[in-house]
Amino acid sequence: MTATIEKPRLNALYNDEVQAGVIKEFNLKNVSKAPKLVKATVNVGIGRFLDNQKLKPEIRDTVLSTLTTISGQKPIMIRAKKSVANFKVREGAPSAFMVTMRGNQMWYFLDRLISLAIPRIKDFRGLKKTSFDAAGNYSMGLTEQAVWPEINMAEVNFSHGMNINLVFENSKPELSKFVLEQLGMPFERDEE
Repeated sequence: MTATIEKPRLNALYNDEVQAGVIKEFNLKNVSKAPKLVKATVNVGIGRFLDNQKLKPEIRDTVLSTLTTISGQKPIMIRAKKSVANFKVREGAPSAFMVTMRGNQMWYFLDRLISLAIPRIKDFRGLKKTSFDAAGNYSMGLTEQAVWPEINMAEVNFSHGMNINLVFENSKPELSKFVLEQLGMPFERDEE
């Protein structure tokens, strides 16, 4: 007997309600024209933590454990492709850690981001509506990792932020915004 795997909550919501809503709202011809969330990436820049082009082990371990805890996957180290003298960066020097999530892992991450992490941001007034690119991808930043309930700040040496990118397929900014609003993403309200 095989065990049935339950769909993530937001994935089920997208398939059952949001997809049909976006097709109706924007008069799309069929389901394949609807925007689809493909992947979510989380990136932590470590350039400011470098000491003479070397990354301290305690900083590396903290960033790795933070990203592994919130994403459930092991991050990869991104190295500088070119040397830039103005930024004191050499080719091959570590510059960031990144993790890419797809499928169920992405939906679980997005659910925790919307329902747990964002409500814990201090003085939160909503996410910017202008952070969409021409292809409908959404980018946002968190200033500290303490907003994630999985992170125990007593065990962390220092605080760092992260960039989160949500990549869509078949989308434009207005379509992606509609989909994210329907999934519960709290955008800033318009001033009246």
